[in-house]
Amino acid sequence: MSDTSSMNQPNEHDPYNNSSYGTLVESGYREVSLPVLDVNDFNDRIIRAYEEGVAENALPADLSVARSLVPAGTAALRDFSYIAPEIPEYIAENCTGCMECVTECPDTAILGKVLSESEVEKKLAEIEDPADREMFAKYWAKTRKYYEGPKKKGKEGGRFAIIIDPSKCKGCAECVTVCDDMALKMVFKNDEVMLENRKVHHYFKKFGPSDRQYINDNLLVDMMLREETHIYVGGAGSCAGCGEATALRMLCSATAAKYGDQWAIVAATGCNTVYTSTYPYNPYMVAWTNSLFENAPADAMGVRARWDQMGWHDKPIWCIGGDGAMFDIGFQSLSRMLASGMNIKVFVLDTQVYSNTGGQASTSTYMGQNAKMSLHGKKLQGKQERRKEIAQIVMMHPRTFVAQTTCAHMNHFYKSVIGALEFDGPAVVVCYTTCQPEHGVADNMAADQARLAVDSRAFPLLVYDPRKGDTIKKRLSLQGNPAMKDDWWKNPKTGEVVDFITFARSEGRFAKHFDKDGNPSEMLLKTKEERLENWHVLQELAGLR
Repeated sequence: MSDTSSMNQPNEHDPYNNSSYGTLVESGYREVSLPVLDVNDFNDRIIRAYEEGVAENALPADLSVARSLVPAGTAALRDFSYIAPEIPEYIAENCTGCMECVTECPDTAILGKVLSESEVEKKLAEIEDPADREMFAKYWAKTRKYYEGPKKKGKEGGRFAIIIDPSKCKGCAECVTVCDDMALKMVFKNDEVMLENRKVHHYFKKFGPSDRQYINDNLLVDMMLREETHIYVGGAGSCAGCGEATALRMLCSATAAKYGDQWAIVAATGCNTVYTSTYPYNPYMVAWTNSLFENAPADAMGVRARWDQMGWHDKPIWCIGGDGAMFDIGFQSLSRMLASGMNIKVFVLDTQVYSNTGGQASTSTYMGQNAKMSLHGKKLQGKQERRKEIAQIVMMHPRTFVAQTTCAHMNHFYKSVIGALEFDGPAVVVCYTTCQPEHGVADNMAADQARLAVDSRAFPLLVYDPRKGDTIKKRLSLQGNPAMKDDWWKNPKTGEVVDFITFARSEGRFAKHFDKDGNPSEMLLKTKEERLENWHVLQELAGLR
């Protein structure tokens, strides 16, 4: 058991520096049981050496390195405050407490908290510096959701606060994009801005966890107000605004809301394992292992079998991989796992490209997409093959739960993950995850692009639950898609028909398919028809056509 006695002690050089060395982390209010490693030694000796740039020459090849072991949550000690020129600024008076920014942040850099008004006032009074007290008081909003609502019921109102962890924020501005209330804006960093953010983060942690009486367990977006759901602590080396990282955070929170940290991850080699295991940093607070690109489901079967022998039948295992691992080289392993009927949950990070190897095409890649191994040239205009639809294939396996979802559709995402966890057998959740560099979109656009993928039928939402009946029609739901009975959805604000051409026009991977006047190529028109055919199949299966 790690010693957490110094978790909230200030760094001797900078009392508001989030990257201070210590025992484990300040971000989760939790202890970690790691009998194999001395966590204090790992943090004090190994992480310090990496931070000081002497690890390569100074550290011995000891047992922890030889066994590729990294303690839980060490990535919380990683500092990204130097990589971006801007940082979000919170405007409390505009905040509604919707939690979208907290949910969609890929780096656990935005944290939310709600406390009773009397508790906030009490803790503010404990801040010795009057200037700091006044400064931090401005962060506690009186929202309709947490303050006015309880007041109307004769209860004490709750004060809601959002803070930015400057050591985790990469400046992607995803939070600003998803906030419809203008409660966040990007500002340039300077010494004053950064000192205030560090102070606010410091006081935020000292105020303790959220008051549970204000957290609505039936409101799924509220789950990240509970500190025990912060299984993904941030500090991963993912790209700014990474769509995959948001998906992993939300997956971890949904699982932790029900199981705490009593579950595990078996991950296939890919981007997700690279940015979450850049030695010595690990953002997960649960046990996890990284298997080969092609056999993560088989590895998960071995772990499941051993856990069942030990009587751990109720502890979930998430097998995580990208579209390359699950659609392609690992598909046979996945199929065998599903046929086994074992209680293993699979989460597919679908970027439609092998991001980890430089953007190679996969069978998840769209027709016409410009990708390595399927380059857009004079003769062949990108990927020529139709996209494999893994959801329909998985549906054909014996008694398997299937869902397609995105992080932008938060309730659908959480219901899909919770449905998979509650299903007593194999389950597969396929999540659309924007890859900014390979898709050719801005860092702040992951959620917008995921939403557009659904609106344009590029990636329809679905849930297939064998418990719902004995026919595909009864089992398959397309709820969440706009205009479910129509071919295409029409934007009511603009009157524009939103189809695959609309989607392709917004991303760099399809840029070469448009001429100087913006007209799409014949290849892209074929892709549009292919996406409509896929939608028609789903409509027919769901009894809507």
